[in-house]
Amino acid sequence: MRVLVTGAAGFIGMPTARALLARGATVVGVDNFDPYYDVALKEARLATLAGEPGFDAAATASLFRDEAFTHVVHLAAQPGVRYSLENPAAYLRNNVDAFGWILEGCRHAGVAHLVYASSSSVYGANHVLPFSEDQRVDHPVSLYAATKRANELMAHSYAHLFRLPATGLRFFTVYGPWGRPDMSPMLFARAILAGEPIRVFNHGRMRRDYTYIDDIVEGVARVLELPPASGAAVGDGEGTGAPHAIYNIGNNEAVELETFIATLEQLLCQKAIRDYQPMQAGDVPATYASIDRLRAATGFAPRTPLALGLSRFVDWYLDYYR
Repeated sequence: MRVLVTGAAGFIGMPTARALLARGATVVGVDNFDPYYDVALKEARLATLAGEPGFDAAATASLFRDEAFTHVVHLAAQPGVRYSLENPAAYLRNNVDAFGWILEGCRHAGVAHLVYASSSSVYGANHVLPFSEDQRVDHPVSLYAATKRANELMAHSYAHLFRLPATGLRFFTVYGPWGRPDMSPMLFARAILAGEPIRVFNHGRMRRDYTYIDDIVEGVARVLELPPASGAAVGDGEGTGAPHAIYNIGNNEAVELETFIATLEQLLCQKAIRDYQPMQAGDVPATYASIDRLRAATGFAPRTPLALGLSRFVDWYLDYYR
């Protein structure tokens, strides 16, 4: 494989590039180092890839023409549900327009398989748990979710019209070492160690399907090797004949937010000061992934317990931030 990984300096992009290199692929990584969060953290992630045999960091408009990619893993995006309320233009530019150019590049280059990041947020106002790929996802409750759903529809149309094999992966609450500073593990760890309050939304009545980063990466790598065939669409769009698939990647467990905080307190040996607040706009009370389709297709299912994953995160956090 010769693989383009977009968002290669990102939380998921960096370990995905490492995993593909370990499997013998040649990886070309691109990233725009958007200052939405600490660019130094992105540079530190990329530094772990620099010098790896088979890795090349590049960012030119001629990538698809010059590089002859066989596969593309599109992980670059504008993240964050709450930020989409403040800066919607960033989501339209980075999540919709940019994805359109990726699809065009894949189409004209004859890429064998495009794997792209979707999100559990597409389930929006659904209340039936666990979330299944068979459920309708017509009611997003944030612009971020709407852009991710738009990506799925765009990819399906290219699969249908141009027979571009494409797979969307709905990630569920990814956490672990090298995480984003705006995500709850990083926010909570920093505040707890500083003796500052943590904001606990919906008065703590939240549940999340926390999925450890290594499990996400393993799922991406396995799916990349399994392009959907024409007539074998999986998940949303099944029966259309387009070579397009959608899979949930989650830990198949809805964990109470208070359990998450208590585990982090134990690992940091310090109690949290809780500032209970109402539900945030664009948020949902619970996420919980059905992963039967992923297990059936790849033989793999995420399996890292929360306590183990958070322990690894805390070890990294204390080392990285001294």
